[in-house]
Amino acid sequence: MTLYLAGRHPRTPWYAKAAAISVAAYALSPIDLIPDFVPVFGYLDDLLLLPLGIALSIRLVPSDVLDECRQLASERLASDAPRSRSAAIVILLVWLAFAALLGAWFVRSLLA
Repeated sequence: MTLYLAGRHPRTPWYAKAAAISVAAYALSPIDLIPDFVPVFGYLDDLLLLPLGIALSIRLVPSDVLDECRQLASERLASDAPRSRSAAIVILLVWLAFAALLGAWFVRSLLA
């Protein structure tokens, strides 16, 4: 959350914004550089790239901006801000559709 806020802060230099937003997007993205199902190497990118990207982003963002973003992030996470129920419903529907497809496939394979 801190890197996301730092990436959007007006006093953050463009190169630090690019690094912070890239790291935050990669961390939240369901697509990895190396898929997780690849033995050993699948988690290697998560264990190496993310910490290195976070460290680089922290070094590039000015310290006063970083402190301000850390405080704002902790306030936002501690508040009882409304959560997106529509996003939760969409995710639930996707999982239910996946379960229905899996169940249909299973039933067809038993009947075949």
